[in-house]
Amino acid sequence: MSSIFTVSIFQSALELGCIYALVALALFISFTILNIADLTTDGCFTLGCAVGAMVTLAGHPFLALFAALISGAMAGFVTAFLQTKLGVESILAGIIVNTGLYTVNIAVMGFSSLTNLFGCDTIFSLGKDGFACTIFGDWFKVVIVAVLVMGIALLLWWFLGTTLGMSIRATGDNAEMVKSSSINPTFTITVGLCLANSLTGLSGALIAQYQKSADINIGTGMVTISLASLIIGQSLIGNKGSTLRRIIGTILGSVLYRFIVAIALRLSVPAEALKLVSALIVAVAIAAPYVRRKTALKKREFENYRGNHGREVKENA
Repeated sequence: MSSIFTVSIFQSALELGCIYALVALALFISFTILNIADLTTDGCFTLGCAVGAMVTLAGHPFLALFAALISGAMAGFVTAFLQTKLGVESILAGIIVNTGLYTVNIAVMGFSSLTNLFGCDTIFSLGKDGFACTIFGDWFKVVIVAVLVMGIALLLWWFLGTTLGMSIRATGDNAEMVKSSSINPTFTITVGLCLANSLTGLSGALIAQYQKSADINIGTGMVTISLASLIIGQSLIGNKGSTLRRIIGTILGSVLYRFIVAIALRLSVPAEALKLVSALIVAVAIAAPYVRRKTALKKREFENYRGNHGREVKENA
């Protein structure tokens, strides 16, 4: 057991969990708050990875993060435009944009399927050479991504408490009611999807700098992975309660998902089977609340039956 849970596994799970938590937060906005199944995630993650890698190659690792944010927001805007202005269903809009982004992504990467960042400065290499490594040692990467993610989480919590943020939340609850309240749902959906996809793009740029490479297929299955993290977080914290509590639960779900994947790899699960593992995690996480409710219902029915049967026996006696 000690060989499975090592410090390096714990450290790697924290690093990757925090980076991928941004995508989980994106789905928290689109799927949970706006009640929109946004399938742009896979292509948008690769877009952020590609844009971030190319800007990093140009010698601007910090600017790469902002460029990925903007590119992700642009992808979200196109998805929202298809939904709100052209009447395309949300799922179809996501599929259309995701398909088109493949060509965009490979064009951004100079029509190459792989871009290497070895020898380039990244926020992690700069952190290693700077004060972060001096203070925190080998944990400097964890500190960098944790501070970044927690800062974004607090900003997201603050934004969702503003008038615009509450309008976005109301749009997801009841779009028709929002219309009658003189709030433009087209605007709120557009802002929500732009915000969500900007976080996805930022996550892609961080992964590119973390792995020092960008691959055209790196975003494949990102929706499933993020959905698993989101549902695990909701199972841990619950889908009720304050917005900050739900945001923190989403981040914890992403970290826990990375622990599960790391343990699966340590148990010699083939890398090719990780997508199946992700699908199983999603299925179990989704089914768990239903199974708990059914189990509790059956338990109550059994207790009622036993109580009624006991009274019948006493009456007959």
